[in-house]
Amino acid sequence: MPIITNIDVMLARRKMSSGELAEKVGITPANLSILKCGKAKAIRLSTMEAICKALDCQPGDILEYQPED
Repeated sequence: MPIITNIDVMLARRKMSSGELAEKVGITPANLSILKCGKAKAIRLSTMEAICKALDCQPGDILEYQPED
C-alpha cells in the first residue's frame, strides 16, 4: 500500500510507549498495532486528531505517501 504510517517514529521521538498512546487516544493496543503496521483500511478523523494531540504533531508527520513502482 502506498500510504505509510510513521506512528513508531513519532512514538520514539516522544519517548512514549504504544500502550500509553493507545490509552491517551482511547483505542485498544490491538487497533493501534493495526494502524502502526499499515494494515488498516481507514482511520477516523477523530482518531487521527487524538493521535496528533497525544503526540503533539501534524497528520503529515504520521502519514506518508510513497507511490508504488
